[in-house]
Amino acid sequence: MHSSLNRAQAVFGFFTTVALVVAGLAALSTLLFPTDATTASVQLKNVQVVKGRPHYYSAKREEYAQIRFDLDADLSPLFNWNTKQLFVYVYATYSSSDKPDSQVRQSESIIWDSIIPATPSPYSFDALKAKVIPHLPASITGVTSKKAKRNTAKGKVAEKNKKGAKTESEPGVLRLRGQKAKYQISDITGRLAERQNVTLSVGWNVQPWVGALWWAPATGAVPRTDGTIVNSEAFDFPALKQKKSETQGKESS
Repeated sequence: MHSSLNRAQAVFGFFTTVALVVAGLAALSTLLFPTDATTASVQLKNVQVVKGRPHYYSAKREEYAQIRFDLDADLSPLFNWNTKQLFVYVYATYSSSDKPDSQVRQSESIIWDSIIPATPSPYSFDALKAKVIPHLPASITGVTSKKAKRNTAKGKVAEKNKKGAKTESEPGVLRLRGQKAKYQISDITGRLAERQNVTLSVGWNVQPWVGALWWAPATGAVPRTDGTIVNSEAFDFPALKQKKSETQGKESS
């Protein structure tokens, strides 16, 4: 006859196996939601190169680029019941050398990012708590009758405002115009002006509740997971922007 410890280990092992199988099936079920309708397009709005300290902790002055861009993206196909949040980013690809014929691998630098949470499910813990707690007696919740009435009134007002408000767009739909980059582009050499063949592109990372992370662009190993990403037209970093005092000094000389 098995001891209590052996029985507990057997039960724990059984439930662990069941949990792993259910988690695997949940992760694979996302393949039933095709994402090939995903689209993203980014275009350059403005760029300038200045010299200074790009960050407050920078030890020296260096050249860095400031970029503004337009972004049109429909990432709503990436959201399904297993999506927790979506990490979207815009990055610039540019030559790592100031020599046009250099064979050095190109550099990539993220200039903007954002986290888009999925729409809360009506079956989530917070939603269920909001529905159940108001109907429980005060002896269990510890909420007085006055406070319960106040919360009920606030809930009714919120529902009325929600009904009267316009429906929000789907999560993942982005329309940005003249968006300023969060992060400046700098180089280890400290020189960035007049670099050639610079392009902007969009990427994303799907973070599920259960399963592996999905990166973009897709590798194509899984069918119907490729999206359409339109990069910006190639451009060059402009010459270093000079201060007015330096420009006036050159003109007077």
